[in-house]
Amino acid sequence: MNTARNHTVPDGGHSHVFLGADHERNERRTRFVIALTVSMMVGEIIAGTVYGSMALVADGWHMATHATAMVIAALAYFYARRNAHNSRFTFGTGKMGDLAGFASAIVLALIALLIAWESLVRLRNPVPIYFPEAIAVAVLGLAVNIASAWLLKDDHGHSHSHTHGHSNDHGDDHQHHHAADDHAKGRDNNLRAAYIHVLADALTSVLAIIALTAGSIYGWIWLDPVMGIVGAFVIANWSVSLIREAGGVLLDYIPADEELSGEIRAAVENEKDRITDLHVWQLGPGHHGAIVAIVSDQPMPPSHYREKLNHLDELSHVTIEVELKKAA
Repeated sequence: MNTARNHTVPDGGHSHVFLGADHERNERRTRFVIALTVSMMVGEIIAGTVYGSMALVADGWHMATHATAMVIAALAYFYARRNAHNSRFTFGTGKMGDLAGFASAIVLALIALLIAWESLVRLRNPVPIYFPEAIAVAVLGLAVNIASAWLLKDDHGHSHSHTHGHSNDHGDDHQHHHAADDHAKGRDNNLRAAYIHVLADALTSVLAIIALTAGSIYGWIWLDPVMGIVGAFVIANWSVSLIREAGGVLLDYIPADEELSGEIRAAVENEKDRITDLHVWQLGPGHHGAIVAIVSDQPMPPSHYREKLNHLDELSHVTIEVELKKAA
């Protein structure tokens, strides 16, 4: 097992820092994407005002909503990092990203509703479209979104971990296992929310380019709002998915396909030892906590059971309770 630096605190205890392995990198990239988005937004609003194009102005304010979501993500990264060692957060600030992701998902859902409403209004009451300007803006916006998506892509690295623990005289044991990353199980919902906002903007740009190109050639003005409705449904679907996942983490919901609980039981239980109570929850990207209550015919020290769980990289905080099985 690879080792990482020891996470200790001055009073001789142990750290509750359960941030994602790429927390600082993701924070830097989110800030850069904010700069790109705001620059594009300001440019569109100014150009639209100067040239009298409502399409430019409208798209500029549309990007402002995504910039707001990016700011939420950046503030969450900053706050989680700033308070990572704050002892008042019982299990650290690893869930701050999920809280921000949930908030961003709500914003994304509102954006989908606004796009759908505006599209329906324009479908009922068509407005003149400045095709050359609108297509140019959509292409430029798509380029910015592709660059932003590349920056926000959640590429997982290798897993690096280390454990440390302590036990007491009451048969309880606390294990801290710090996993740097655990592929799919280490998903950063804050980064995912920012990424989905960028994808949503890219999707609207692609659909707009298709609709505007067809409209300029065949005069199909109705296709632009229809594409807007299609895009709104797709964005709403992404929003619902993100709300479910981030909300599930906030409520300590364990998905039906979660394998960690089964892996804990498989590692601990045998003919002598039986788990009577097991709680597993996510502490942050790539980090899980667990409370394991064991009844045994021949109780062993908590460290014995801790060693059986050392291979589970996702476990970062484990409390083990061991009791003697009562005679029938």
